[in-house]
Amino acid sequence: MHKKNILWFEETKIGDIPKVGGKNASLGEMYSELRSQGINVPNGFSVTADAYWHFIQFNNLGVTIENILKGLDTGNMHNLSERGYKVREAVLSAEFPEDLRTEIIEAYSTLSGEYTKKKRLTLKKNRNHTTHPAGWVDVAVRSSATAEDLADASFAGQQESYLNVSGEYQLLESIKKCFSSLFTDRAISYRQDKGFGQLQIALSVGVQKMVRSDEASSGVMFTIDTESGFQNAVVINGSWGLGENIVKGKVNPDEFVVFKPTLRLGSRPIIGKKIGSKEHKLIYSVGGNTSTQNVLVPDEDRERFCLTDDEALQLAKWGCEIEDHYRKPMDIEWAKDGKTDELFIVQARPETVQSRRDKNVLEEYTLKEKGKVLAVGAAVGGKIGQGKANVIKNVSKIADFKKGEVLVTEMTDPDWEPIMKIASAIVTNSGGRTSHAAIVSRELGIPCIVGTGNATQVVKDKRPITVSCAEGEEGK
Repeated sequence: MHKKNILWFEETKIGDIPKVGGKNASLGEMYSELRSQGINVPNGFSVTADAYWHFIQFNNLGVTIENILKGLDTGNMHNLSERGYKVREAVLSAEFPEDLRTEIIEAYSTLSGEYTKKKRLTLKKNRNHTTHPAGWVDVAVRSSATAEDLADASFAGQQESYLNVSGEYQLLESIKKCFSSLFTDRAISYRQDKGFGQLQIALSVGVQKMVRSDEASSGVMFTIDTESGFQNAVVINGSWGLGENIVKGKVNPDEFVVFKPTLRLGSRPIIGKKIGSKEHKLIYSVGGNTSTQNVLVPDEDRERFCLTDDEALQLAKWGCEIEDHYRKPMDIEWAKDGKTDELFIVQARPETVQSRRDKNVLEEYTLKEKGKVLAVGAAVGGKIGQGKANVIKNVSKIADFKKGEVLVTEMTDPDWEPIMKIASAIVTNSGGRTSHAAIVSRELGIPCIVGTGNATQVVKDKRPITVSCAEGEEGK
């Protein structure tokens, strides 16, 4: 079988998950099949699973990784983090094989030429020479694991993404960081718990032209109600700037709910609309060591919706078309380009929780006694949990978390997944129903309250608390 290190989106279909992972296979499917319906998808290419194995074998990393992970104990946070760190360092200090390096730069040059409308950049073979950066376009570099976003195992947020990457050096480093993120503590722990071997799964990397949502807005859309499982609604969350803030739960987003049956008949059925506080936005940073930075949003922008009704309806229509194409409820990321005012779809994966629920079973939880309400936010799920509060304000404290405690924090990110799995409930200050904390707790089947604003201030550490999501949309 001919091995290919690079596959363009137009050459890729959903059946190519073993070659390019779930995320990139879906991008390829949409780019090649749905653009003709008017759905905008930015172009790009995948550095394939074959390229990843070529990199691993060239540097003899298989043996190194197996040696480091001997005696791994995912229940012991110190053991896990020490081994994870060593594996990632080994990957980051490895070198690209020359043929792979050349192929990546050539593909990036072609992509840049397409968007800058300039003649194809001339490539210098000299390893120390970087072609003039003005010719390179800014790209998003995203990990796509070959076992990710499968219908029965959502590896949501397991691996890293890098935004506003520009120039050949930055691109190669970002790809290497993506390779190493296959061995984050959370990913190692997740594979171990799901019974996947650590060297059984490969990583592909998607390189996609950036949408300039740093100058507009972006967000997430589900073609099913994430809480009730109601199939006739599209739920859209959005905020200013690049999309990472919504996914990671750093902002309380705007929300639009659109009714699908009458949308399909040509009506304008926005049946719910809620403005979020949207205090921060992620934008391109100029200079410095990072490619993006969070800044405060001016008051007048916080107080207005980040999408017009027309734009929300346009996204909902695309959501319905993507769902029809895949024949299942979808979890979709969108972005608006502030330079052209165009909307784009930048990712789509199957929704993995509500769509798999047994429709013949209805579970209801009721609270027999009520105490003083300490904090309120958006309820995720309909369950009730209780335990000692463990208020974590600093990531260094996560190793002290005990099974059965209630996690109370500003927000979670995928590094926290090992402790989320043993929590009886989760409460966050920020984030909406499509944030990381919400998605993971839904998957784990534990109650979660997001966007309380003040839980870490009002809940005392080690105090026994009850978390109720059984009283409608508001969690207490």
